[in-house]
Amino acid sequence: MAGDARGTIERDFDVLVVGGGAAGVAAAVTAARAGLSVGLLERYGFCGGGAVAGLSGTICGLYEATDDAGAAPKQVVHGFVDEFIFEMERRGGLAAPVRYGKTFTRVHDPLVWREAADTLLADAGVEILFHTTVTGVILDGDRVLGVRAYNKEATLALRAAVTIDASGDADVVAMAGLPGFVGADGQVQNPTMIFRLMGVDTRRLFATYGDDTIMPAEITELIAAENRAGRYELPRTKIWLFPTTRPNELLCNCTRVIGSDGRALNTLYARDFTEAEILGRRQVREYARFFRDHVAGCEDSFVNDTGVQVGVRQTRQGLGRYVLANADVLAGAKFADGIARSPWPIELHAGEKPRVHWLLDDFYEVPYWCFVPARGDGLLFAGRCLSAEHEAVASARVTAQCFSYGQAIGHAASIAANEAISPHAIDGSRIRAGLNAMGARLDD
Repeated sequence: MAGDARGTIERDFDVLVVGGGAAGVAAAVTAARAGLSVGLLERYGFCGGGAVAGLSGTICGLYEATDDAGAAPKQVVHGFVDEFIFEMERRGGLAAPVRYGKTFTRVHDPLVWREAADTLLADAGVEILFHTTVTGVILDGDRVLGVRAYNKEATLALRAAVTIDASGDADVVAMAGLPGFVGADGQVQNPTMIFRLMGVDTRRLFATYGDDTIMPAEITELIAAENRAGRYELPRTKIWLFPTTRPNELLCNCTRVIGSDGRALNTLYARDFTEAEILGRRQVREYARFFRDHVAGCEDSFVNDTGVQVGVRQTRQGLGRYVLANADVLAGAKFADGIARSPWPIELHAGEKPRVHWLLDDFYEVPYWCFVPARGDGLLFAGRCLSAEHEAVASARVTAQCFSYGQAIGHAASIAANEAISPHAIDGSRIRAGLNAMGARLDD
């Protein structure tokens, strides 16, 4: 590294990835495997994003949904996610599929997630800069040339032929002044503080309530009754409890973090983010008390951990050359330039009960243009900040799909960098063909 007298470190990469969540890891590994120099910036000391820091804890979006209660899990999403699954399985960090309503999901150990990412990135030769925060964008007009960042060592000026915004919040898009949007007219889905509960007799719990990780109506009704009686403050009545890879442990997706003024908090704003963290921790204790008092198998349970931060479902998104429509999801739309599949339902987290709209025995595709900015060059984005309508992103944002987006956009970035062309000049069908060669099975 070459530094100047003011302590600024300057570096050049072929591809620079901002954010080490599922999309960022997949993008960085894919681009590096194409023989490019790749840098990955991550503000935490580990990769994982919402899956780890937010403790979402599951790989959702792998399997088709169906009304056939006896059907086995049917996996329709492949590619980089299969490699990541292999790395976690061989470390004992990924559970078998468990029922989630009309589909299935898989619960992972967040520590193993980090280690799997470390291994894949190191093996591919990606240069990782943990504890590094992006502070600005290097621009030439509307062309992104890289980013400025900060860590304990110095300020950084990092340039690249292609920059990938995998921040989850479209941070690079916003800093570059490129078009983006926030939710439905600024309204976003509320965040959630996910937690782990130890000391649970999980066999008795699921023997009592069934094998669906979405808890049955009797639990919903009991929460509502206890709220009415004033004995608890439990703002969400429909809750999800997942057995983990560890004995006697549950992963609990229960809280509904809304502001003291009744708003769905938007974590783009520091005050909202702060309030969400504090309220989320309070709700964790209240739900844990309810479990001990009323839920079979939880009599001796205790809170083991919460997310490093509140789990964020939706903030800012990049405006792409195509906006995935709500109707595309509901209709199972397919595209010639489709670079990812999703069978996951639309989940709208508002009110006491989240609403779920299922796509049965089918999947939809997400086209390449959802990740190419409508204006600007030298930049692609990937992950939950994809260009999609409010309800569509409530389906398209989950982990398996983020792995798929990252692999696709990492491949696109490698083509752009290797051939010195704009991402706008790449035909999405070419990306699709390349992904199939990597095992994505998009035409199966």
